Amino acid sequence: MTAPTPLAGSPAAVPVLALGDTLLVSLQGELHDGMAEQLQQDIAHRVARSAATGVVVDVSGVDVVDSFLGRVIAEIAAHTRLPAARTVLCGMGPAVAMTLVELGLALPGVVTALDVERAFEPLRQDARAAVPGGGAGCT
Repeated sequence: MTAPTPLAGSPAAVPVLALGDTLLVSLQGELHDGMAEQLQQDIAHRVARSAATGVVVDVSGVDVVDSFLGRVIAEIAAHTRLPAARTVLCGMGPAVAMTLVELGLALPGVVTALDVERAFEPLRQDARAAVPGGGAGCT
């Protein structure tokens, strides 16, 4: 595991952890607009500079999502797809899910999972599918 990378210029930075070829971002509490924009840029740079094939965004610590944060999540997914990384959004509570629906925010290309542990499964499936023969015979 790689140490968290703090975001430049922000004392209350959101850490981005590298776990193998996956970046893990855990959002906690209120994410101000400047922090959200910086996080988006940081993830895009980290995916472009690394061999990351997945980004897991854990929103279990977020009580409220507004249209700006919803758009940031959608843009993170769009920017990570360009270098062939997949975004999984996990830990979404009912209030957050309802807000996204009420705001009419579509998250194209974003897979959802109940929690962080389950968020890695679609990424593992992608990795197995990328192996010739679907990873058959590998343990």
